[in-house]
Amino acid sequence: MSEWDVIVVGSGAGALTSALRAQELGLSVLVIEKSDKFGGTSALSGGGIWIPMNPQIEGLGGEDNFADTWTYVTTATKGTVPEARLRAYLETGPKMLRWLADRTRLTFHALPKYPDYYPDLPGSRPGYRTMEPSFFDGHKLGAHFAELRRPAIGTLLFGRLSMGQAEAGVLIARAPGWMTLAMKMLLRYWTDLPARIRGRRDRRLALGQAMMGALRASMADRDIPLWLDTAFTGLVVEDGRVTGVDVVRGGRPERLTARRGVILAAGGFERNQAMRERYLPKPTQAAWTAAPPTNMGETIEAGIAIGADTAFMDKAWWTPVVPVPGQDTAWAVMVERCAPGCAIVNAEGHRFANEAMPYLEFGEAQYADEAAGHGAVPAWMVFDAHHRFKYAAGPLLPAQIAPDRSLPAEWEGDIYHKADSLDALAAKIGVDAAGLKATVERMNGYAVTGKDLEFDKGGNVYDRYYGDPTNTPNPCLGPIVKAPFYALKLVPGDIGTKGGLQADEHARVLATGGAPIPGLYAIGNNSAALMGPSYPGPGSTLGPAMVMGFIAAGHIAGVGDGGAVAA
Repeated sequence: MSEWDVIVVGSGAGALTSALRAQELGLSVLVIEKSDKFGGTSALSGGGIWIPMNPQIEGLGGEDNFADTWTYVTTATKGTVPEARLRAYLETGPKMLRWLADRTRLTFHALPKYPDYYPDLPGSRPGYRTMEPSFFDGHKLGAHFAELRRPAIGTLLFGRLSMGQAEAGVLIARAPGWMTLAMKMLLRYWTDLPARIRGRRDRRLALGQAMMGALRASMADRDIPLWLDTAFTGLVVEDGRVTGVDVVRGGRPERLTARRGVILAAGGFERNQAMRERYLPKPTQAAWTAAPPTNMGETIEAGIAIGADTAFMDKAWWTPVVPVPGQDTAWAVMVERCAPGCAIVNAEGHRFANEAMPYLEFGEAQYADEAAGHGAVPAWMVFDAHHRFKYAAGPLLPAQIAPDRSLPAEWEGDIYHKADSLDALAAKIGVDAAGLKATVERMNGYAVTGKDLEFDKGGNVYDRYYGDPTNTPNPCLGPIVKAPFYALKLVPGDIGTKGGLQADEHARVLATGGAPIPGLYAIGNNSAALMGPSYPGPGSTLGPAMVMGFIAAGHIAGVGDGGAVAA
């Protein structure tokens, strides 16, 4: 068969959500994926979705409303996103959640203590809006389990045990009971004998793995085809309408017809060095992304080739990263920066931002400091032996679990450095020694008072979420005094690019003149970021991808008005 009502390009959360919704609305659907694994960036992610006013908030003792949400989102996005598109997302999100819970294997639960990323903006909430996928039993995927893209190693405890957001919060912050929790997780892992017979991979799926496992199993329930190893090569346009896609499958070119619409959901251009050089701030490297090696942006380029408009091409979902030799994705340093007893400095030895700030804003601060000539690329996360023993730092697990002697020898002198004094450490990493020592002295003073007078690290609820609650007076501030001293090299990486094809509130791709291109839809990182230059809360990438996929399917089927699709 080479003809369907809807063809979805990509196999992440937004793609599979749109496929399931379209099939339920009576449309024939094909999902294509160019690699031999499904899941895309979603499978590597934390799996959270940011859904304000979700139906669980009230039952958990929280409160949310449209007025506050609207104020918060429009303030965060700074007028860069059409209001109709934002409204469609906010109004449809709760409806999509109920549909997923009723009609698929995927369920979510709200996280009462996971705060919005901008707690100082009006309309923010200290929790509830971010939702985590429920754990999913990988055994239920059958043969499809082997086709699920493996998780990012940084999301696994001891490099092999899956953990949810709530568990990660306890373990990373070393909250009371963290050791007991770790032991229970180990026991659960080793007593899953059917999985251990098959290999090391954990079958108790969490985070993005749980989300993708549940969505793929739901597709299998409905016999929706997903073709792996099927590379998109271009859009088919007839009389101004997109009517299909050209692909290469099994080494042979094919033309696939989409009678009603094509949904582009294949991720951004993170791995395309030429596109990075053309659009993103410098310096930039494809090796600095935590996204899969397959994200080359060909769907975005195909849209541009037929006249689609674009936006936010100079922006990404930034995060500091550590490129680790031998790993095909960079190690995103998202939450470790919140721990006490560390400082991130530039070549002058000076801090340039609140280490615990949201990772997108930290990436922007790193590029801004570099552009100002202070040498923030790379930056250096500096900490002492006490911090090294107790906390993780990128790929360096706490020394009480992974002492220095257990680390790959080639890492020292490359991704991290160690010295018996700050002067010696500064010399190794090429940082001004006087500046570094002055920074450490100030940080040590802040650790005593609990107040960071420069950047207010630990001064809001978001900073403190991943801080150490046993550390007083500020869970994010601690002294840097005990030799040896360490420095971890950080470059400005990303978990995806923000730039993509302009889309309206129905997810229709817009031409440069503003009119929709018939038959073409774009969601997720194939579309210009629905959140514009901002990152309002955990799950602001996957939430819009899934909701707009749901809306796109409804619009193709002629159900509702796109912005308020009937559930």
